Amino acid sequence: MKKTIGGIIAGLAFAFCAQAQSLDEGVKMIGYERYEKAKQELAPLAAGNARANYYLGLAELGLEHTDAAAAIFARYPADPANMAGMARVAFLRKNPAEGMRLAQAVADKAKRKDWEPLKFAADAVTYTEGGDVQQAVSWYKAALQKEDNADLHLALGDAYRKTSGGGGEAMNNYEYVTGKEPRNSLAHSRVGSLWYGARKYDLALEAWQKAKDADPANPLPYRDLANAYFYSGKYDLARQNVEQYLSLSDKSCDDRIQHANLLYLTKDYAAAIGKMQEIISTCGEKPYMYRVIGYSQYESQQYDEALKNMRIFFTKQDPAKVLPSDYLYYGRIMMQTNHPDSADIYFAKAVAADTAKDKSETYRQIAEGFKELKSDTGYAIAGAWYGRLVAENPDATALDYYYWGFWSYYGRKYEEAAKGFEAMEAKYPDQPSATYWRGRVAAAMDPEAKEGTAVPFYTKWLEVPNTENYTKKNPDLMQAYQYLALYHYNKNDKPNAQKYLDLITEIEPDNKFVKQVKEAMTAPKKGK
Repeated sequence: MKKTIGGIIAGLAFAFCAQAQSLDEGVKMIGYERYEKAKQELAPLAAGNARANYYLGLAELGLEHTDAAAAIFARYPADPANMAGMARVAFLRKNPAEGMRLAQAVADKAKRKDWEPLKFAADAVTYTEGGDVQQAVSWYKAALQKEDNADLHLALGDAYRKTSGGGGEAMNNYEYVTGKEPRNSLAHSRVGSLWYGARKYDLALEAWQKAKDADPANPLPYRDLANAYFYSGKYDLARQNVEQYLSLSDKSCDDRIQHANLLYLTKDYAAAIGKMQEIISTCGEKPYMYRVIGYSQYESQQYDEALKNMRIFFTKQDPAKVLPSDYLYYGRIMMQTNHPDSADIYFAKAVAADTAKDKSETYRQIAEGFKELKSDTGYAIAGAWYGRLVAENPDATALDYYYWGFWSYYGRKYEEAAKGFEAMEAKYPDQPSATYWRGRVAAAMDPEAKEGTAVPFYTKWLEVPNTENYTKKNPDLMQAYQYLALYHYNKNDKPNAQKYLDLITEIEPDNKFVKQVKEAMTAPKKGK
């Protein structure tokens, strides 16, 4: 049976409507930077629709497929949009003169009320590098004289962001759109990124929340939130947002790499290793991928595997892009695989690679590496690195001074420990722990409490307000009381010896040390 004319018209109308919806969806996906999804929508339309062809080319550019995009734009050489696409290609190929020539040719096609060629020409400059951004601004303004729409204001705002001091005009255009179209998710996203750049973090978070509410399918606010939390060191929140972003995006290789990095930073080392190995197998390898694997394996105590992957990293990575942390991790891996001499070499390289005026964090990391040996030698070297940190940094923290003395003490370098705690007490007189540890070090050098070198430090520490309010289980009190009791016993000063023995008994009624001293005090003298 033949179709009726009405049926044919209805079918054509349906097909046209479906094509229009698919084109709109493809354009939307490009705005959301979902380029693979955009290609799926646009590819079936491109053969018979110059505009769909143009956006298909933009999707390829978004995927950094410049040659493929050029071939697509070349299908419609006289079409203004596709000519503008070729201008973008010229800019990307570092030929700004050709890019501006083509963009100007596109702008010249605008007649009377025809505004779109002006926008295509301006977009070619705004979304690449090397063109005349002020000319793009002029083209957008000329287009707005003919047609006032949200896309033009968004693009004009993007152009202003590339100009010196253009943030205010950019915000004006973005907020113009949000005022006219409160459900415009892209505009809210742009407002958020501008506020974030201006360090107005509460306003940025508010704008990104509006972007999410306006269109829950927009992945960009989650990406921006992930980046914001990443740079502020809030890695758990960054991971939550990047995982939400991945659920909405095309899951590009770059997105997945960022996810793997955050898995490492949130200490999910097994997941970081697995994810990065998966990326290598599906997206191809890049040197820094082996960094994340090696770091994660070290943190997981897989030292032999970490050594293997860090060796691959150093083989493949451009030496100019090696970070101080790479040498630090490699040195720590060497320590754990019984190559201490090699560890020293890489720690020295870490210091040399650290171009910061203040190398404190590098020194701390090196000290941590030696501390992990859990030996007298390792502790002593850790203390020495903290000593170096203090010597070179006038703003060293109380904790840095403390660790200089503390690790030197546990490394049995008592004279060095004494220097550390003496310096800490002088620099931070409000820190009673420095006084206590001066006593602890002196007591270690006078283990039989015959010289009394620890007495003035322990006595001073015990006189500090609130010291007596420490929990009675505090082992520091026990250390001080026992030394003082033994010292006074050695001096035959029974009243003071008894005073400290009683204080020990309050803490621990059945203390063996107390029993031993009391027995010695009551034992008859030899020859009596």
